[in-house]
Amino acid sequence: MAAKKSAAKKNTVRVRQVGSPIRREESQRATLRGLGLNKLGRERELEDTPAIRGMIRKVAHMVEVIDN
Repeated sequence: MAAKKSAAKKNTVRVRQVGSPIRREESQRATLRGLGLNKLGRERELEDTPAIRGMIRKVAHMVEVIDN
């Protein structure tokens, strides 16, 4: 009988784009693309890691964190 794999629930963070990248630095636009956001109102559920938190902090004026 195959051993059951325990599906450990990973911590996630849900973000929504609320600001436009127009007239922003290219690095901020690239950060939004890295988060999977490129249109207003788009949401993504991402793994909660220090790298993702840093990306969110960099574009905090264009995204909002949604409570899970």
